Amino acid sequence: MDTGDDLFTRDDPIFANKELLEISHLPGEGRIVGRDDEISALANAVNPAIFGQSPSNVLIYGKTGTGKSLCAKYVSQRLVETAGEEGVNATFAYVDCAQDTTETQAVQTIADGVNDADETGIKVPDKGLSTSTYYKRLWRILDARYDVVLILLDEIDKLDDDDILMQLSRAGEAGKISGCKLGVIGISNKIQYKDRMDERVKSSLCEREFVFPPYDANQLRDIMEARSDAFRDDVLDPSTIPRAAALAAREHGDARKAIDILRYAGEIAQSKGAPKVKEVFVTQARERAETDRFRELIRGSTPHSRYVLQALALLSLSNRRKDGFRTSRVYEIYESICRQEGSDSLSLRRVRDLLKEHAFLDIIEQSKHSGGSAEGSYTKHQLLEDPEVVKEVLTESP
Repeated sequence: MDTGDDLFTRDDPIFANKELLEISHLPGEGRIVGRDDEISALANAVNPAIFGQSPSNVLIYGKTGTGKSLCAKYVSQRLVETAGEEGVNATFAYVDCAQDTTETQAVQTIADGVNDADETGIKVPDKGLSTSTYYKRLWRILDARYDVVLILLDEIDKLDDDDILMQLSRAGEAGKISGCKLGVIGISNKIQYKDRMDERVKSSLCEREFVFPPYDANQLRDIMEARSDAFRDDVLDPSTIPRAAALAAREHGDARKAIDILRYAGEIAQSKGAPKVKEVFVTQARERAETDRFRELIRGSTPHSRYVLQALALLSLSNRRKDGFRTSRVYEIYESICRQEGSDSLSLRRVRDLLKEHAFLDIIEQSKHSGGSAEGSYTKHQLLEDPEVVKEVLTESP
């Protein structure tokens, strides 16, 4: 094997600072584009915190990739800095509720995030304590260290229940904390999330609500232009960013996907040894981005969960009807796939549950219909993903 120096590329001819195109990267103030009004409104809601007073609790809605988490983190960081200038000790804790889905996991993450064991003498182990004990330690930490704390609950709709919202939103009123003011910012992709909240939580949590609309083509272009220094000078063709913005705006208005497309286009240019990131690479990048995103969505799903989606994809490819397919029809194709795979099929009721789970993840859309006295009511299911992408991913070898 040749172990010479040419095994790895030492100089990247395409990217100057690829980190600017990573989803996890939190851009500076000048790079947050198209959300000035939302940032101002959110800052106004939590403004009392800079004086050591209680910030408003906030619920932020909007589709994926509309800047909700980005703006919430940015405003929280600025609040901590500004409060410090006013002599107020503030901080914020971030919880990814898609990962910490239970009350115990979420409160442990918050307590660990705001703690300094050397200062407080309080330990917050990863596991092994009861939920009530984690709460008691959290309250002690907050009163010992801070004047104001913001709790950011991202993808709040993924929580198993509303219990932590009740505890956090009423901590001061219930006398759990006395020296610290607490505010909650809930972030959800589902505008109907509030409808399933406990009425008591709804009354105490939903003081202010904001909806983040999808980005338009001009905003997406500005967002990508603001990150164009991720590339080396003169590498981007003039038409590359406008093309990526137009594609993303037409399909979803999702800034994350748009940035993914731009990054993938750069990687395609890199792999081909091309000197420039051309417009033609954008279409290829869009296909790769969609495939990777769907693969991430279904990662860890069970075989039967995948068979159900495969059935809907096959129906969609064979009949491009706009209004979806009945549960009974999906179930017929699902049973056929199970036979091909040599697997026993699940009950119709369980398949209905799996379809509901996919609807919750925004992979499919469900709609209720009435067939009158002869047929009664029924549900139709429609893929929100490209059926070609779904079929490709689901038929990949594990």
